[in-house]
Amino acid sequence: MNREELLQVGVITKTHGLRGEVCVFPMTDDVKRFKKLKRTFADMSSGLLELSCVSARFFKKYVILAFDGYDTIESVQPLVKKGLFVTRSDAVQPGKDEYFIADLIGCVATDEEKHISGTITGVIQTGANDVYEIETDRGQVLLPAIKQCVLDVDIASRTVAIHILDGLLD
Repeated sequence: MNREELLQVGVITKTHGLRGEVCVFPMTDDVKRFKKLKRTFADMSSGLLELSCVSARFFKKYVILAFDGYDTIESVQPLVKKGLFVTRSDAVQPGKDEYFIADLIGCVATDEEKHISGTITGVIQTGANDVYEIETDRGQVLLPAIKQCVLDVDIASRTVAIHILDGLLD
């Protein structure tokens, strides 16, 4: 399986109890997606390890997962600090005007006059709205992902039409 086909949904932070459960810090907007999660992949140093989820429950900011065939603390210990991924086909599909962060990274951001402004290198999730990190020839620009600044996103052509508000480049 190609890693580009996978999307990260969480990171295993620690074991939970003695029966092989793990605490997962979710990296998704929809934490309820873990209730329907059947198959996930752990990013091990030796490659991807496919895991079958048998239960999911929530505790504070974590998701507690149990995997088929892992029923002791010793069996899940190697999974700690590993990323958890799903295939694009198993991912919760984004809604209107929503995009996978992985799809935005590397898109060329252009202003209204179609001059290349830069490349999206990261997305910061602030809670109120996302902020796109755009690397330009003038340095890094932090652009709020709001309708006034992000005019159009075309994932197929890997372009994002933007409007840079006065003061963002000064």
